[in-house]
Amino acid sequence: MTEPRWFSQPYPPEGASAAEGIRNQLGRPELDLLTILVRESAQNSWDARIERPSAPVDYRIDMWTIGPAHAGAWRELLLAGTPNNTEHFPLRDTLKRGPVRVLSVSDRGTRGLGGPTRADNAVGPDRDFVSFIRNIGEPRDTALGGGTYGFGKGIFYLLSKPGTVVIHSRCRTAGGGHETRLIGCALWKSYVATDSGGGRRYTGRHWWGDMSGEVVEPLVGAQAEAVAQRLGLKAFGPEETGTTVVVVDPNLDGLEPAEAADYLSDTIAWHLWPKMISIADKTPAMRFSVSYDGVQQPVPDPRTTRPLNMFVAAYEAMLGPAGSDLVCHKPKKHLGRLGLVKRIMPSLNPTRASLMLNIEDLIHHVCLMRPAELVVTYHAGPKPPSTNQGYAGVFRADEAMDEVYAKAEPPTHDAWNRHSLDRPESTYVHTTFRRIGEGLEQLLSLSGTARPGASNIALGAASSLFSGLVGGAWGIGGATAYSKPGSTATSSSDSTNSEETATGRAASGRRPTTQAIDRTDVGSAHPTEVFGDGRPAAVASGGGEPDAPRRRPRVQYVGDPYYDDRGDTSVLVQEFRLPVPGPQRVHIDLAVTLPGTGGRETDPPIGASMPVLIGWEDATGQLHTSDPQVVEGGDSVWRAVVQPAPDTMTEIGVKVEVVRAS
Repeated sequence: MTEPRWFSQPYPPEGASAAEGIRNQLGRPELDLLTILVRESAQNSWDARIERPSAPVDYRIDMWTIGPAHAGAWRELLLAGTPNNTEHFPLRDTLKRGPVRVLSVSDRGTRGLGGPTRADNAVGPDRDFVSFIRNIGEPRDTALGGGTYGFGKGIFYLLSKPGTVVIHSRCRTAGGGHETRLIGCALWKSYVATDSGGGRRYTGRHWWGDMSGEVVEPLVGAQAEAVAQRLGLKAFGPEETGTTVVVVDPNLDGLEPAEAADYLSDTIAWHLWPKMISIADKTPAMRFSVSYDGVQQPVPDPRTTRPLNMFVAAYEAMLGPAGSDLVCHKPKKHLGRLGLVKRIMPSLNPTRASLMLNIEDLIHHVCLMRPAELVVTYHAGPKPPSTNQGYAGVFRADEAMDEVYAKAEPPTHDAWNRHSLDRPESTYVHTTFRRIGEGLEQLLSLSGTARPGASNIALGAASSLFSGLVGGAWGIGGATAYSKPGSTATSSSDSTNSEETATGRAASGRRPTTQAIDRTDVGSAHPTEVFGDGRPAAVASGGGEPDAPRRRPRVQYVGDPYYDDRGDTSVLVQEFRLPVPGPQRVHIDLAVTLPGTGGRETDPPIGASMPVLIGWEDATGQLHTSDPQVVEGGDSVWRAVVQPAPDTMTEIGVKVEVVRAS
């Protein structure tokens, strides 16, 4: 049994591809290397899946530093037979410098790299090994698969600073057994080496393995398992198949390992969420995990993570009766299905992963995918008129159109470019975007159809548009306070938290100077007169000295209303206090406001909805769903949690009255 060594490929007489050309086949993608790694490697794993009922593909990314127990084996084994010039083979410096970090991408529940190990023998359909290790640019052989020409595997070499990977795989053999395979590959730069016989040109491609034959071969069987153990690679189970690709000294784009793990997990969620969700009786198609130095980094759940939950809802709409079929009429062709959802939503806090997709604080995108249901890209549509409205869509190409959309993709599979196609295929892609645009136009129009030249602004957008006219009066993205009898609000410039009586708050922020009637103390017949500075004055009760003012219950609003997420529902929240001690009964007063007229509606038009109180949330976060609700006055902050009505501006008022002793 010979020890593995490196073999450097010389140019044969008939010529060969230089390493530089192979490294450049991904072009100049807009996505960063870590994002491309997730997309391309997960696509490879999906295409290599074993079709088994209720058996998902396990996909994981792990990062660690090679420890003292294995560092010696890495140097001893991986330095054997390397070219002497480190400019030609930078792995030498990487291993000698130490300690070395590695990143592995693993899948299980996949076929592994099976088939012949020599490219000249791979004449049958089973040629996973030579397609990944030997050949470049082979057309895909998986029906409705995510890949096309196999250029994506180049990302492993680009991510490695010395351009080196170690591949550990287990596959089934033609005889029905299992075989473990281990091989190293490096892809750097072509070069000329001088020896006693003169100069010789090399392609810059290198393989590490068994050099006992005429072609470098992978280590197999017991030897492969023993060497993998010496390198600290995780062993396969008795019936387990799959592949682990270990990237030596990965380029993490300046991120610390914990930051890189967080970014990778978020990237997985953004690009692979269709494989993470269960639909009806179907379990998720893939399971994902990320770790660094033994610490697990959770991968976000797209059903509960904003704004991915909107795309999940759009996907479900696409599958159901709310979805629509997109059709090209000339030539006649069914393009695929489209699902759209629109929601009132808080502004987003963009992440590194979302910014990589040009998704910032607002969702106005349609997720494009082929039948393999791997995200191609997020197509940006027109922005809604409010920062607190958003929409998400999913378009899935029809199976019969898969080849067309696949040919429209660049090597990184992150766009559909009709200009790379001939007619009629270019027409199909062009029409796809036209039909998506028509669906978005209908979604965003107030009446369901957009009129040419009309300004169709949903009422829910008006708060951001009118806020400059109503100095601080409007709530965020459709929530508004409003003036009612009894308001004692002061200007926002005078007080951070304005104090108000039980029935409402001033919408304009101006100091009221007229008499206001306090209707909250049911037993009182005395109106409260309000001075210009908002102070209640005593009212004479029959001549002589004025009575001492009574401490009546009142509402102290804390800040403006704001949007928040509760599960997959966007709600409107108004915080408030009841500064007068003692038990008091609060109940909600909801309406919608008509911009420009100042009018308010408490009864919905036919077919329209009104805002609804979800409940009263106390300081501990417990939700009380009765209305009215008895609340103990004091310093505690309560929250009125409201489900706003679509396409409206919601008014929230809190009324309070004394709880009378029985």
